[in-house]
Amino acid sequence: MPDAHRATGPVGLPTVTADDAALRDALVAGNIPTLLLVLRTLTGDPRWFSPPYRPSRTIAMNDNDTGGLPEEIQQEIRDAVLDVLRDLRDGTGVLAPPPLDGELIAMLSESLGEQVPAEYAESMAEDAGFVPSDVFDGPPLGADLSVVIIGAGISGICAGTALRRLGVDVTILERNDDVGGTWLDNDYPGAGVDTPSHLYAFSFAPWPSWTRYYAKQPEILDYLRRVADQEGLRPLIRFGTEVLGATWDSPSSTWRVRVRSREGVVSEIVSDVLVSSVGQLNRPVIPALPGLDTFPGPAFHTAEWDHSVDLAGKRVGVVGTGASAMQVVPTIASDAGSVVIFQRSPQWVAPNGNYLREVDPRTQLLFEQVPYYRPWYRLRLMWMFQDKLHPTLQRDPSWEGAADGRSINATNDKHREFFTRYLREQLGDRDDLIAKSLPDYPPYGKRMLLDCDWFTTLRRDDVSLVTSGVAAIDGSTVVTDDGGRHDVDVLVFATGFSARKMLHPLDIRGRSGESLRERWGDDDAWAHLGIEVPDFPNLFLMYGPNTNLGHGGSTMFHAECQVHYMVELLRAMVAADVAAVEVRPQVCEDYVARVDAAHENMIWTHPGMSTWYRNAAGRVVTNSPWKLQDYWTMTRRPSLDEHLVTPARQRSSKGVA
Repeated sequence: MPDAHRATGPVGLPTVTADDAALRDALVAGNIPTLLLVLRTLTGDPRWFSPPYRPSRTIAMNDNDTGGLPEEIQQEIRDAVLDVLRDLRDGTGVLAPPPLDGELIAMLSESLGEQVPAEYAESMAEDAGFVPSDVFDGPPLGADLSVVIIGAGISGICAGTALRRLGVDVTILERNDDVGGTWLDNDYPGAGVDTPSHLYAFSFAPWPSWTRYYAKQPEILDYLRRVADQEGLRPLIRFGTEVLGATWDSPSSTWRVRVRSREGVVSEIVSDVLVSSVGQLNRPVIPALPGLDTFPGPAFHTAEWDHSVDLAGKRVGVVGTGASAMQVVPTIASDAGSVVIFQRSPQWVAPNGNYLREVDPRTQLLFEQVPYYRPWYRLRLMWMFQDKLHPTLQRDPSWEGAADGRSINATNDKHREFFTRYLREQLGDRDDLIAKSLPDYPPYGKRMLLDCDWFTTLRRDDVSLVTSGVAAIDGSTVVTDDGGRHDVDVLVFATGFSARKMLHPLDIRGRSGESLRERWGDDDAWAHLGIEVPDFPNLFLMYGPNTNLGHGGSTMFHAECQVHYMVELLRAMVAADVAAVEVRPQVCEDYVARVDAAHENMIWTHPGMSTWYRNAAGRVVTNSPWKLQDYWTMTRRPSLDEHLVTPARQRSSKGVA
């Protein structure tokens, strides 16, 4: 895998090798605001963001490929970029350094047509590879430290990469026979990401060769496999190994991790540090429907798709209308004889011109060869898809429109109008479908979904939408709450995961002998920064409580924040000659209180909605209430003062200071 930035130093960049004709052809397919950023960086000439070259504002999720500029101005920009690239290729030009601090923010703001806050300068520079990362490019840890990581999905790969680069003794335990986690498990038809591909990649492992703007499962899995290979992680992974539980051993300040091999042999692994990378969306939920055991045909969850089942000509029932169903149904509708969708509640659906779009091979050449094109394109996406939406998800107590429960502030109401108009345009004269599909809660109150021909598929004669809940299964018949009966040959459950029952069924016991399950119950998980729990020394959670990104952004970015916190804390431990740390109870309690208070002002606690984000008591346990920039700042510099510490074993075998 090419690693353009870090292969040749902190600002190493790709090499231009294409001839003039290929470059000229590729530039026609380039994103004009991004090309302006490239031109401004390589020439240092500020005129490229002055009239007549200043691009129009980038609105919503639109890439704004033309920059709103007339064709003759676009061509002038392309010609200027070609001149610079030709000089670089032929050795007559010199690469300029990347902009940092205020200059970075000013240039990005000009390209977007709106002001990006100055506080993003440092995080964006590091993400783009304009400066080295303390964690992924830093010096070795310099200590004899062993770490066990549970899971080889996104979080496990991220943590494993950082720790391996730091010279730590790492063992990764993976129950499956390959890396990938959720992208290995979820291979249902149409499975893909709803974050832009060029944002859905680690900063330390850029991938310029995506073939789709929103990648499908095979390509995402291929990327994760490439990273694991590139980073030398496979020799560190014990595949086919299920973790049963772990117990903290105070006298030795170690974790004793119980595992079971695929052959059923139970054994124990001892490590100084334990990292849980099992995530939130890894245990499929199938509702306990009366009579389900009487169904004679294939019945399975989307995360356990049975690829041996031929859907051709079959009557297929799909239970659920969430993200998985919205990808599955349009993909299988043309093959199945008919599809009936059982909807508990309608979902807000957003248009996105890039969702079904393939990356032009000419554009791929720009990502692969043009200096600064990939990182600038990614930084534009970071602003468009990460924190920009966050302020609009805050509840306005003075908003008069909140009375009917349909919106929470003026901007949110405009979003509702926009998405409603789009829904009506797509469904046309199908008033019956409009009535069934239009949500009565605010946009973004539940996970926002992207239109992948969902509305087009609903209009098909062989697709029907049922809005009464599923009550029971009677042989081949799905019985709904209103007494309706629907005969199907195949039953697909797009019914989500037990996200609130975190780390289930692992039995993890801390210093006191109490288990995490006893601390949390079945649906009330909490942790300091979503990472640490009092009484559980040297335990770090990845994608833990309150770290799901409900307002947008890349889980890769969030994972890197959590790894940064863990690594910096390990560095502090080594420097202070400490064997174990556990977050102080008051520190954790204060953080959780801040999380809960922040959520009280956010859309996910809006009355009248039920989501998988909230537990039985109404507390949001999955989602983060913070902007990603805020979380990035929170996880930068952990302090030993916020922890109870155990001195190194050579000085004392136990004791808490």
